[in-house]
Amino acid sequence: MRGRRAFIAGLVLLVAVVGAKAGSEGRAARTLSTEGLAKVSDYIRNEVATGKIPGAILLLQQHGKPVYYENFGVRDVGTRISMSADTIFRLYSMSKPTTSVVAMMLVEEGRLSLDDPVSKYIPAFAGMKVGIESKAADGKISLMLEPQQRPITIKDLLRHTAGLPYGFRGGGLVRELHAAADLFNSDLSNAEFVAKLATLPLAEQPGTVWTYGFATDVLGRVVEVVSGKTLLQFEKERLLDPLGMTETAFYVADPARFARIAEPMPEDRSISPTTEVRDIRRPVRWESGGAGMVGTIGDYARFAQMLLNGGTYEGRRYLKPETIALMVSDHIGPETKIVRDQMYYPGGGSGFGLGFAVRTSVPPGTSWPLGEYRWDGVAGTFFFIDPEDDLFGIFMAQTPSQRGRIQLELKTLIYQAMGR
Repeated sequence: MRGRRAFIAGLVLLVAVVGAKAGSEGRAARTLSTEGLAKVSDYIRNEVATGKIPGAILLLQQHGKPVYYENFGVRDVGTRISMSADTIFRLYSMSKPTTSVVAMMLVEEGRLSLDDPVSKYIPAFAGMKVGIESKAADGKISLMLEPQQRPITIKDLLRHTAGLPYGFRGGGLVRELHAAADLFNSDLSNAEFVAKLATLPLAEQPGTVWTYGFATDVLGRVVEVVSGKTLLQFEKERLLDPLGMTETAFYVADPARFARIAEPMPEDRSISPTTEVRDIRRPVRWESGGAGMVGTIGDYARFAQMLLNGGTYEGRRYLKPETIALMVSDHIGPETKIVRDQMYYPGGGSGFGLGFAVRTSVPPGTSWPLGEYRWDGVAGTFFFIDPEDDLFGIFMAQTPSQRGRIQLELKTLIYQAMGR
């Protein structure tokens, strides 16, 4: 009974905080079955009961209203405080869509163009060279540098074709140099960050390969240069505050909110061999547009509903419908001849738009909707937006090691609940 009361209380809170009329209200759409949703709950409950994750929250919202919301487990096994709607999560790469949206606001206003060279705003990028591996007769591999065949553009930053990788060991000489720079563990201002990044070689020629990395962080710095404000100042002014995303920031500044922070299992804190999930209680200088934000499920739900509505929320327009449509179209399809690198995170059946993975074909054995767009975060959060069914889903958990498996299983169960 207590669990049911908590569920109802959470649902009422989210109706008040998140509820909005969907832009496609009245359109025929599949509904989620009670039996199917019970399987979703059972699955997450089992993940908690077997000690794989401390806790989680799942929200499914259709036609502007929550149709499923439930808290599971605890925020932190150390404190045993129950998971709740005001829990604060590390969003990591779920920061990328918000940065992409504010950049597209500047595009709409004519203050920024997709075809602009990044060097127009960050001059050091004009001098960046592309690293090419060369193998000598004795088998020794060396790194040669060649000029860019064309400049990196704003569009390259949005679609990850800028040649700016995340550094990791064993990925070739360019990535080794990026790994040695250890940019993830630095605490530079956005200006200092891009200045350091500009001293490193590009992994590929601009516009030729989808390579996941620091492109959105550079985009965040471009937003600062164009707006004359810090990234957070501009985001708060144009997106976060108007939407009511009052808990979204780059760290948790108020000690009174520290107890609301979700933590992974003590043994599940590594996001790479050299990097652990960061302590978001500590102030940071680096406002990472690609991986730095923290927030609650209610905050992100407002953002997701705005996107699903075609750029509006509670009577205010943030982007034009045609801008949203452009962002959620595939910009790396076969006609572009863009190669997908060996770690193509959108996966088979998906292309990539301007800030989101976009489903372009139906996976074998499923009937998942074309046009669904989505992204996730390395700490375990993910979201998806399904325009065909006027639905979005947000899952919040902190579990770097289990995130991929859980995301696939949950998406499968959710769409089975819709008869897909």
